[in-house]
Formats: sequence, structure tokens, C-alpha cells
Amino acid sequence: MTTQFRTAVIGLGSMGYGMAQSCLRAGHRTWGVDINADAVHRFTTEGGQTGEVPRDLDALVVVVLNAAQTEAVLFGETGAVSGLRPGAVVISCATVPPDFARAMEARCAEAGVHYLDAPISGGAAKAAQGALSMMAAGTPQAFAAARPVLDACATTVFELGSEAGPGSAMKAVNQLLAGVHIATMAEALTFGMTQGVEPAKFVEVISQCAGTSWMLENRAPHIVDGDYTPRSQINIWPKDLGIVLDIAKTAGFSAPITAAALQQYMVAVGMGLGHQDDAAIAKVYARNAGLDLPPEKG
Repeated sequence: MTTQFRTAVIGLGSMGYGMAQSCLRAGHRTWGVDINADAVHRFTTEGGQTGEVPRDLDALVVVVLNAAQTEAVLFGETGAVSGLRPGAVVISCATVPPDFARAMEARCAEAGVHYLDAPISGGAAKAAQGALSMMAAGTPQAFAAARPVLDACATTVFELGSEAGPGSAMKAVNQLLAGVHIATMAEALTFGMTQGVEPAKFVEVISQCAGTSWMLENRAPHIVDGDYTPRSQINIWPKDLGIVLDIAKTAGFSAPITAAALQQYMVAVGMGLGHQDDAAIAKVYARNAGLDLPPEKG
């Protein structure tokens, strides 16, 4: 008799919640864990498992904010790895430095647990649809153990190496581009405003021209709508672009455009915008230029 695949998702934020939903749809017995009790309750009302997470999981999916939280979940005072059965897999989705991913893989291996370095991309909507892109690296055994979760949560899985590290390296490359694109979108949109180009017209025209990007088409409408509900927070970017610059430093690589974008995000945090949608970086430019962005909802 085939037993039902048993998954726990640690971190029910916008991405983790969607991944947990996708695992449920795929027929997994799925536990959701978060410090936000409301998120856990909501997940259980949608079919998630209640009660303490069992020790005989097949997969532990970690979708927390950063390396420190990942390490705490796996090896902290109540770390999960010590309770996992041999042969289970940790699927680590946070943006972390490649060296950290390699260290976690080694520690998991000592405990007889597989580790998949598996950062994700696509946003909350694609997470909820099971349509993420995943930049993954790990042993063939880790990929095999993780396959039911990968099939449930991602439409594209890039297999980037047979040990941890390359997945996180590729995510750093992606985050460099994504963070810079959002900041540049905000700069271009507000620059256009100084020339009489309305934000809605900016989106209509530039989204059909060579200067567009996925981030522009996704985030600029938030500014037009005055809707800064956080699908992806400003606070993510000082962390992620900071990781990019730390990696660049160890490689002896200069990344001046990344550094310039990071400064704009830091200004936004200083303005108290950290928990707003990352499109709110446009408010930095608007303030400096004395511009009035479209009125905010609510």
C-alpha cells in the first residue's frame, strides 16, 4: 500500500503559503508552520494538517527570510533536522549565500538527511498556482526525494549541480537583476513624470517597448493603482542585494549598479516604507523630485 507523501512547509508568508497550498492540491499530507497563528489557522481550514509536525516527514520545505532563520529552523534549539527520519529531504528556498547552502548540506548529510539548495522565483501568484521557477542544486538522491514537492510547486526546475551552492549562486544573479529592475522602473516612471508622462501612460507604452522588463510590467501597475499591499516587501532588498554585494566582494567583483540600487532601498527603509510593496521605492524618487504619485487606495 502506497503511503501519502508527508510534507511540512516552514514559513507561511506570501511564497510559502502558496507552496503549502500547492502541496495540498497535489495530495500531500501537509503541515504549515509559522509564528503567525492566523496564517496557520487559515491553512488548516483549507485542508492543512493540524497538530504537531510528525517526525516521519518525507520533505521539510523551508521558506523563511534569510540564512539566520534557515539555520535556526534546521539546527537551532528546537531544530527540525534532528527529528527527521534518515532519507528525508530539506528543501531550502530562502535567498542565502552559496557557502551557507554548502554548509547546511554538509550538516544535513551528517544527520542522514538530504538537502536541496532550491531558491524560488515567480512571486506569490505563481506560488499559489504551483507555477514557480526553482533554481536547484543537490545530489541526485536529494532531487529524487524532493521530486513530489518540486512537481507540486514548480513548472520549471533548473537542475544546476550535484551539490549545494549553484542554486543559491543563480538566485543571487536573479536578485541582482530583479532588484535593479524595480529600482530602475521607479526611476524611469518618476523621470517620465517630470516630463509630463503620466504613470498610466508610462505603463501602457513602455510595456510594449524595448525598455520593458517583467518587473516593470508587474510592479509599475501597483504605482498606477496606488496599491502598496506587500506582495514583496521593500525590506527584502537590503538583505538580498546585500548578499549579492557580499558574494561580489569575495569574488573581487565590482557591482556599482547593484550598490546604487541598494542605497535607494535603504533610503526607502529609512522613510518607513520597509513593510510596503517594493514598488514603493518610487516614493523615494517622488519625494526627492517633489512629485505627487497617484493617490493611494484605502
